[in-house]
Amino acid sequence: MFLDFYYYLRKRELPVSPQEWLMLLEALDKGMSSASFSKFYFLCRSLLVKHESKYDLFDQCFTEFFEGVDGSGINGDLSSELLDWLETPVTRNEFTKEQIEMIKRFDFEKTLDMFEERLKEQKERHDGGSKWVGTGGTSPFGHSGHHPQGIRVGGNSQNRSAMQIATARKFRNLRKDIVLDTRDMGLALKKLRKLAKVSNLEEVDIDETIEATAKNAGEISIKFARKKKNTTKLLLLMDVGGSMTYHTQTCERLFSAAHGISHFKEFKTYYFHNCPYDFLWEDLTLEQRVSTDEVLRNIDESWYLLVVGDAAMSPYEITAVGGCIDYYQRNKEPGYIWLQRIRKKMPKAAWLNPENPDWWEIPSNQLVRRIFPEMFPLTLQGLEDAVDTLV
Repeated sequence: MFLDFYYYLRKRELPVSPQEWLMLLEALDKGMSSASFSKFYFLCRSLLVKHESKYDLFDQCFTEFFEGVDGSGINGDLSSELLDWLETPVTRNEFTKEQIEMIKRFDFEKTLDMFEERLKEQKERHDGGSKWVGTGGTSPFGHSGHHPQGIRVGGNSQNRSAMQIATARKFRNLRKDIVLDTRDMGLALKKLRKLAKVSNLEEVDIDETIEATAKNAGEISIKFARKKKNTTKLLLLMDVGGSMTYHTQTCERLFSAAHGISHFKEFKTYYFHNCPYDFLWEDLTLEQRVSTDEVLRNIDESWYLLVVGDAAMSPYEITAVGGCIDYYQRNKEPGYIWLQRIRKKMPKAAWLNPENPDWWEIPSNQLVRRIFPEMFPLTLQGLEDAVDTLV
């Protein structure tokens, strides 16, 4: 069963052994996939992939091999037929800035209602138009077009103007093992360290003992000091996916530097995409998430907060109920409410932006900076300035 898939994985240099393949067949024989395409995907990944670093390659192989199979378990309510129509875009039409400005815009709720109607009514492929879900043209639905705001379905981001994205989004965790160029970042983060005297316990003060012994002509004079304990607690929130993909290497260096520091009393990391809402991700590849309220309950104002993101999104993602870029995640409260809650709980906060400051005047960035005015470029100097501001 699916023997060609086994050889396809091997051809793509994914190290699947015959024993692991037989284990998969045994699991299928016992009905562990429950005749579900999405469960079949997770079953294959759990049995055939030995290390999380290979998840991304496996996702590519799985998508390529089973292209055309009904993926409703992964793509929600979007039909495989519609996704097939969008697979190959037509040549993109070019429009002047004046023509784009004349394109009719709709508010967030109206756009969602129109999208639902198009999904019900559309019966064939459309390209270069202004109404249907298609490619090119000025329609607010589809991809590779020029509508200033809409819902992207399939394709890749080109203008960074989509209100939402209605296809499955696969992200990957940031690596912890990047060592090149992380030393300086680690040194900057160590400035956050706070040593406080705790309890009445005493320990030998090496420096004072050496100095006192030297002054005492070599006769040992041991000096004691109250024991010190590091009290630094750091929360790192990182935007991943979408436009942040271009900055993965820099973010991985920061993440690796923070993860490798042993001078924090507590250190926690969570992921979000574009804007935090009612939950954050602990692990993206396993799709493990945690309630944002729960995260906030377990921290207090003594924590330092570093947020990493380009703050580049549709303003609706910050201001609207249900404005999350993921079409299937309907947030009940606007993004700015969650940003305010996070900032109120941790007033010692700074935002690191990997984009050039020349881009910081876009509407979404200005909205974020109303809540996080301490925004710094994600450079070594920017990181040092952010840490200096926090302490």
